[in-house]
Amino acid sequence: MSWNDYYRRRDVIDAVLATTGTIEAAFTQVPDAAAVFADTDELLLALDHKWTRALTARIGLALSDTERDRVDAVSAAWRRAVADNPALRRLLDENSNGVLADAVAREHRMLALAAGLAEFTEPNEVLERVGGAFAALLRGRVPAAA
Repeated sequence: MSWNDYYRRRDVIDAVLATTGTIEAAFTQVPDAAAVFADTDELLLALDHKWTRALTARIGLALSDTERDRVDAVSAAWRRAVADNPALRRLLDENSNGVLADAVAREHRMLALAAGLAEFTEPNEVLERVGGAFAALLRGRVPAAA
């Protein structure tokens, strides 16, 4: 990817995040979206990449404070990332199925591990369930009993 391609993608992503509608509406409303991204799935994956970078940076900074409780640190980092990126989080939440299913599972695993709620030795299914419950609590929703 050239620098021109990078900047075009960045500009399209910024324009999509400035819209208030669905991902499909944003894809058709933003002038270069169809020229830069093959479809809404590719755009959603790029949006997820942006979110993952923002969240992992926040979590890394929060966890660098060794005096802080890991659950509190990750909770604060997640909330700060959401506060800094409300449109991004909204679009990802609205499209969390389909192409983003693997990304959601990966985020849940990362949350469980970063918060110290699970260990690396546990199966992915356990990490995803624990991280999913933690994410639901962060969103203010009570997770369903398993």
